[in-house]
Amino acid sequence: MTAIIGPNEIISSREFDFPRELVFTAWTDPGQLARWWGPKGFTNTFSEFDLRPGGHWRFVMHGSNGVDYPNHIIFAEIVPQERIVLDHQPHPEFRVTADFEDLGGRTKLTFRQTFKHAKQFEQVKSYAIDGNEQNFDRLESLLADITA
Repeated sequence: MTAIIGPNEIISSREFDFPRELVFTAWTDPGQLARWWGPKGFTNTFSEFDLRPGGHWRFVMHGSNGVDYPNHIIFAEIVPQERIVLDHQPHPEFRVTADFEDLGGRTKLTFRQTFKHAKQFEQVKSYAIDGNEQNFDRLESLLADITA
């Protein structure tokens, strides 16, 4: 994985040895998404998942420390097999743009996380890169499981 930190932005990318269709489906099928979303040790409970521009995704991430983290996301753009854009709110406020690049049977996923407020970015950047990497590890593990 590579990670770049810019002004209020973290860009993470990884190449997966799986076809783009499988990687994209892992992001758009709530059953699969709930299994890998979040850092290592987290689980998820989804209460709403409306995958369309303007649709809401509400869920609780359950930390291994016993703390629950409510999340609310609004989907901004869905381009099948190519891109998902979502807005996380209310705290911290950030936009994720996930681009899925076909590499002939493999997929390059680029995850651009742009924070609305510099103060929020400064608070999370120290753990967000590692968290994104753990997220990608969990995605890769899920893809290996479903193709085994």
